[in-house]
Amino acid sequence: MLSKQETQHIAKLARLGLSEEEIIKYQKDLSDILGYIDKLKEVDIDGVAPFADSAASANVLRQDEAMPRSPQKTGELRQAFPEAKNGYLKVKSIL
Repeated sequence: MLSKQETQHIAKLARLGLSEEEIIKYQKDLSDILGYIDKLKEVDIDGVAPFADSAASANVLRQDEAMPRSPQKTGELRQAFPEAKNGYLKVKSIL
């Protein structure tokens, strides 16, 4: 189990101001977490491929193409937004 001084040092590194009750609580919690990490170190990972780097993956993108709409749909949309300015539909400000 972590000592009180080790827990205080970790809290200081994390820039946390902890009360005495919190230090005792986190002393136990951090000890449990570190114990779990020790268990993970015991797992045999021979023959397991390392996790692929997600940054090396390429994004799958589609072309940005305009989709034709029926005049009926366009008319319905224009009725929902009665105001227009310079060919664009005008909406209320949200900020």
